[in-house]
Amino acid sequence: MIFIFNRVWWSRLQAMTWKELLQLLRDPILLIFVIYAFTADIYNAASGVSFQLNNAALVLFDIDRSVASRELAGRFMPPEFRWLGSISNAAQGQRLLDDGKAMAVLDIPPRFGAGLSRGEQKSVQLQIDASNSVQGFLASVDATQIIARYGLEQALVRAGVELNTSGIDAPAINNATRVWFNPNQNDAWFMGISELLNVVTLFSMLLPAAAMVREKERGTIEQLLVSPLSPLQIMIPKVIAMVAVILGGIALGLFGILVPVFSIPVVGSLVLFFVLSILYVSTLAGIGILIATVTNNMAQAGMMVILILAPMMFLSGAWTPPEAMPTIMRLGMYASPLYYYINASYGILMKGAGAMVLWPMFFGILLIGVLVSTATILKFKKQFG
Repeated sequence: MIFIFNRVWWSRLQAMTWKELLQLLRDPILLIFVIYAFTADIYNAASGVSFQLNNAALVLFDIDRSVASRELAGRFMPPEFRWLGSISNAAQGQRLLDDGKAMAVLDIPPRFGAGLSRGEQKSVQLQIDASNSVQGFLASVDATQIIARYGLEQALVRAGVELNTSGIDAPAINNATRVWFNPNQNDAWFMGISELLNVVTLFSMLLPAAAMVREKERGTIEQLLVSPLSPLQIMIPKVIAMVAVILGGIALGLFGILVPVFSIPVVGSLVLFFVLSILYVSTLAGIGILIATVTNNMAQAGMMVILILAPMMFLSGAWTPPEAMPTIMRLGMYASPLYYYINASYGILMKGAGAMVLWPMFFGILLIGVLVSTATILKFKKQFG
């Protein structure tokens, strides 16, 4: 008797899961949106966003016109800086900054070279358009390094210390920097994986919520409730079907875009990564179904998903390092399942970390999943039981 019951239960589960997949396939707009998000959107994020200074438009206002001023200006080179040319007065540089045609103006004062030759301390002015604060900060940092290096070399030359092709021929501290996991500091690796994880987060909530709300809008939820199916047998197939769809999307984004196009190395266990993804998607699918129990149409469900998604992303640590967050925000970060998923995913894909290292991340997602699933089941049974 128990065997018959189990066989019937599993056959119902299989039939309902297939029904959910067919419903998604019959919604071409949502299906195209899913395919776009796991392909073109990830490609655009990986190829179009950079945290490095590149082609910053620079103009020169050189009043001195000496060998020293030309040598200093010549050190602002591509790919960080791109010369637009020289200007004849300060007002012209201000207009270029105001019009957005130039990002920086290098102003070298008169008698700059003569003052350096006499050992005087001279200053140059760099005006930067910091309306884009990130690019403005990067331009300031790069320019500071260039000018500081030039000033140090001039001081050493005046002190009689010779320079050679290998560097400064004087006692110095050698800063040996080792860049791990992304030695070329390729922004496409970070941005591509980050966008993939964000897309997974979005659809893990949106697809189950859409599947449940669609039942409400079409009135088929009442038909399911009068069938022999229990509320749990109605809810679980939606989670399984959407987990399968999103895992397919992850494989498409990872092996169709990130690895072949951007050469992102996958140094860890793919099995462990997909197990992590199953756990994460199942947790967020519970949130999606919980959203569906308190909304009546797709517009409301979409707004609720955005309302939950935005703080989850900001608290994930992907955009703002945890160390830069206020204390209360850092505490809230531990309530975001995306925080655990991002850390574990980067650990697996780029660092080759194993389960023994990442178990706190798995446990965090599991704990949130248990709490969400409990609340979802209770709310679902109360509304539809």
